[in-house]
Amino acid sequence: MLIKINTSWHNQLAPEFEKPYFEQLVTFVKNEYATHRCFPKGNQIFAAFDHCPFDEVKVVIIGQDPYHGLGQANGLCFSVNDGIPFPPSLINIFKEIETDMQIPFPSSGNLERWADQGVLLLNATLTVRESLAGSHQNKGWETFTDAVIQKISDAKENVVFLLWGGFAKKKGAKIDRRKHHVLETGHPSPLSANRGLWFGNRHFSKTNTFLEQMGQKPIQW
Repeated sequence: MLIKINTSWHNQLAPEFEKPYFEQLVTFVKNEYATHRCFPKGNQIFAAFDHCPFDEVKVVIIGQDPYHGLGQANGLCFSVNDGIPFPPSLINIFKEIETDMQIPFPSSGNLERWADQGVLLLNATLTVRESLAGSHQNKGWETFTDAVIQKISDAKENVVFLLWGGFAKKKGAKIDRRKHHVLETGHPSPLSANRGLWFGNRHFSKTNTFLEQMGQKPIQW
């Protein structure tokens, strides 16, 4: 089965693409995109991988679902296309960066600039139907993205995993914490952040401190 994904990832994940669950997933996604408006655009479904080749992964951030509003999702978790207003969770992410790193709010919520530096912005589910949050859950994407996390954990060392909220923490349960650096906090959504579970986590400076200790370039957040 031909899957258009960055070659370095295709080499690592090729066995997944041949499994029955993935073939069923492809059939489901193709049908959904043919009969409903879905996000992100078809050529951006694997954008997180295309912007961040396997060999260059330094940081992994785990999200849940793509944004389901028109023009928002671009295949990277928490990220929106240029010119799109920042969703509440992204606003809180930028607020924390501003406090933690003294970096002012950016003009765009497009996080491709992070991905191009080695930050894998991985949603657990890579597609969604317009205006229907969670509509593509439990169709096989979670199995695939579990395999992605497992492959990174097994084949790499000293990756920083940022697990925000209960869902991401559960998703990251299989990470080998003897080999990797795992930081956990509440979700940046207003529901969690306003209860004091997000702000002050300093994940962005902590990530850079660890990367520098490992002799790697810090991320320009």
